[in-house]
Amino acid sequence: MKLLLVSLYFPPTGGGGVQRPLKFAQYLPALGIETHVLAPEGLRWIHEDEELRVPTQAWVHRARYLGPRGRKPAEELHGKAGASRALVHAKLASRRLLVPDEAVSWNLTAIPAAIRIARQEKIDVVLTTSPPGSVHLVGAAVKTATGAKWVADLRDSLVAHPHRRDDSLAVRVKGKASQRVAQLVARSADAISCVSEAIAQEARSFSPRGRVVTISNGCDFDDFAGLEYRPGERFRITHTGSFFGKRDPRPFLTALADSGLDVVARFVGDFRSSDRIWAESLGLGDRLQLIPYAPRQRALELQRDSDALLLLIPEAGGRGQGVLSGKVYEYLAAERPILAAVPPDGAAAGLIRETGAGVVAPPDDVDALKEALAGLVERFRNGGLAAVELPPDTRHRLSRRARAEELAELLRSL
Repeated sequence: MKLLLVSLYFPPTGGGGVQRPLKFAQYLPALGIETHVLAPEGLRWIHEDEELRVPTQAWVHRARYLGPRGRKPAEELHGKAGASRALVHAKLASRRLLVPDEAVSWNLTAIPAAIRIARQEKIDVVLTTSPPGSVHLVGAAVKTATGAKWVADLRDSLVAHPHRRDDSLAVRVKGKASQRVAQLVARSADAISCVSEAIAQEARSFSPRGRVVTISNGCDFDDFAGLEYRPGERFRITHTGSFFGKRDPRPFLTALADSGLDVVARFVGDFRSSDRIWAESLGLGDRLQLIPYAPRQRALELQRDSDALLLLIPEAGGRGQGVLSGKVYEYLAAERPILAAVPPDGAAAGLIRETGAGVVAPPDDVDALKEALAGLVERFRNGGLAAVELPPDTRHRLSRRARAEELAELLRSL
């Protein structure tokens, strides 16, 4: 069997969105599936990670990226007023005209490249993985042009992203376009794979013609091999990942400030300027460490060498219930206790409880967060916090390889 995997995010691009397509490309060839990857050349994304290794057993093809460079609008607008703020808005305006998303213009080169690869390599199945939702236009085009089967892989909701702001005309227009993409996926894809059951339920609501299956993210246990945990005198809790949309560090930082505990909270990745200025007003001093974006290997080292890990998933009007991001599995693989500030009845909370990997508190409940933090610190001081070791069968069930096996089974069923 021959697969063409189409992803906007692939090394040297950095960030969490890279890992799912990267790991599929790593494990599928060993399962007997010849894997070709189509990714952008010159993406100009916010972060790059030159240390990420491309799987040697997969064929990687590139199509020139024609869209706008990655930007952080909130940061560009921060602290600006009057004419300078209007100028930034003007520079960002062209992005708002691109629907369903800013990356849609990649299709100008990606679609012909994907069709050419599919014909030359006699591709059996094309898999498009989103976000962005516009990547699924490539799958539809390849299916129409070559007759290859098409699997749409959804890492986020196509129409109800938990971090998406929905109060502007531009976002409403993009939302309608995203609805059309979702309908195209339902009408034409031979199968839909989703990272969570909540996204799968949404996909089923569009009455799809093909199967809808949940293939969650997975744990990369091998990526932590050789990384050590060294307890120190002060309790260290680490959050890795960028802040955007409705993800909010303020309730936790308020809990930390109110607790008076000698805790070092480390935030690794993009931290909004507005949150930084607000955090400085709490007078946390050396109890707060802000570490800029780091390559994934460095982020993994900091996760393993932490007394606990901080997971933040917002309620987002109920949409955070179904979020089961790759960060949850990465933290499980780090084998350090987790303070999960997540919807208490949501998917992430359920997995944390099932594995016994940490404590759960509502993301906006300062008192509950303070109590959970105090409990971890007390355990740290009274004998230390042991590694969270999962049983062998659970490790395999949650591993990336097991997820690749599930995907391979789906591909062969087509």
